[in-house]
Amino acid sequence: MLIYIDCKTENGSGVPEWAIVELQGLVQIKKGMQAGPTVIGDLHYHNRNKQPVLILGHHVLSGKEVKLEQPMAVIEKQVNDGKTQYKVKAVVKKKLLFKSRPKPIISNVAERV
Repeated sequence: MLIYIDCKTENGSGVPEWAIVELQGLVQIKKGMQAGPTVIGDLHYHNRNKQPVLILGHHVLSGKEVKLEQPMAVIEKQVNDGKTQYKVKAVVKKKLLFKSRPKPIISNVAERV
């Protein structure tokens, strides 16, 4: 069976590149009263060494960027008038690996006198 894949985006500039975030352990999320998507944390890059840093609540995780051996495609199935098409939403070529233990964020606390 042949599957035809459309690799063009709406603006014609190509397919966006995404990354996979790989974490070791368990991430527990407190359910809030907010509507819409749930924000798990903040992802930053150090300027000097381009290493990813993930802030989850009161913890900081340092990671590294790893190139995948085989790129993956994120595909969306679309059915129009009985005709099935598969559209490529993004290509995944790398993953952000966080395998070290998280470090707590400690703020400066005023000393008691």
